[in-house]
Amino acid sequence: MADRKHALLTASGAHRWMSCTPSARLEETLPDSTSEYAKEGTLAHSIAELKVRKKFIEPMGPKAFNTRMNKLKKDPLYQEEMQACTDGYLDYITGVSMQYPSRPYMAVEKKLDFSRYVPEGWGTGDCIIIGGNTLHVIDYKHGKGVPVSPEDNPQLKLYGLGALEAYGMLYDIHNIVLTIFQPRADGDTVKEWSISRDDLANWGVFTVRPLAEKAFAGEGEFHGGDWCRFCRARNTCRARADQYTALEDFGSPHSKTVTGTLPMPPLLSDAEVGAVLEKAVSLEKWVSDLKEYALTACLAGKEIPGWKAVEGRKTRIWDDPDAAFADITAAGIEEAMLYERKPLTLAGIEKMLGKARFTEVAGTHVTVSNGKPALAPLSDSREAISLKPSAAEDFTPNAGTAEPAEEKPLSKAEKMFRGLPPYDGPSNIVRSDPYFAKANNL
Repeated sequence: MADRKHALLTASGAHRWMSCTPSARLEETLPDSTSEYAKEGTLAHSIAELKVRKKFIEPMGPKAFNTRMNKLKKDPLYQEEMQACTDGYLDYITGVSMQYPSRPYMAVEKKLDFSRYVPEGWGTGDCIIIGGNTLHVIDYKHGKGVPVSPEDNPQLKLYGLGALEAYGMLYDIHNIVLTIFQPRADGDTVKEWSISRDDLANWGVFTVRPLAEKAFAGEGEFHGGDWCRFCRARNTCRARADQYTALEDFGSPHSKTVTGTLPMPPLLSDAEVGAVLEKAVSLEKWVSDLKEYALTACLAGKEIPGWKAVEGRKTRIWDDPDAAFADITAAGIEEAMLYERKPLTLAGIEKMLGKARFTEVAGTHVTVSNGKPALAPLSDSREAISLKPSAAEDFTPNAGTAEPAEEKPLSKAEKMFRGLPPYDGPSNIVRSDPYFAKANNL
């Protein structure tokens, strides 16, 4: 299997070092750690690579394939779900290859050198396909927590630049299709985005190269943002902490405005609510990282003023379940009372069968209910919902007609919001408070 060591300016970390150029050199001074989720992803990648190699790259009989697969299955992190996920990945690659009248060129786990744009830059492309005038860069993502988009994705764009360096003189490539295959995340499993060869090259020269040179030299200013999520310095980074001190700018009900002449209103405006929420989402993640760091420090014998490590909630488990159940049944308790029979959940069966097989055998029995209303940032891809009637609905003439207007079915939003009190703005929230009412003789 391919070597997975990384360069200083990695493609997977490009969003981070392009946004915060000194971060790469800072990370270099800190110990690296690999999460269990990352190890699971590496194992799933190895399974996917083996399947694609067998079908497209190298001759491999059933015995050799099974020997290699069984070795991967012995990994403690192996899950049967990985088979269904990687089968879908293989099916997608097969579909792409069949788009062309003749067999396209294909490479898996290909080392891609993009050092023309990024000092010492290289990365490993999961799958490269070249058919006609199109270069496909396909990236398998096994994680399910954060759906990844290929649109303007710097990791995939750097892989595309590396692939152009490797194959641009051999093939007449005009268009690059960047693909994320992420079978376990919410939303679409396959997401594609296209960019022309010229646009990609211009991005490499005019956007990436200047930032990469600063990052490689450790120059520039530290900036906090969503790119901090996987940074090794995220727990104690001062720039990240500085983002959240801005919450103090909202002041208290007795604070002064910028001019210092008028007191700030006691209630936040809707604009201020939006600004606070935007910071609070990232603040929650930052506090979680701080707690993780502080606990590790306390366990290592360091002192975090005001905090200490303690033993968490204790749990009880059987030392020998079979022996325990034998003693219970010997005491006259019926064995049937010790077990419960219940069906697997829909999600559990889909995980066992895989999305494609599940849809084939049971898809007709699945109904999708309306989701509970939730707050999301504007960058969320889901459609906004509202109970506010449209202008057309406000001015629909019903009065004076011979027959009553036909009752309109409830909208999706109305079904979800039915029974909730109307929103009358922040004043409604305050006026409903009993202390406010008493103070104002309401």
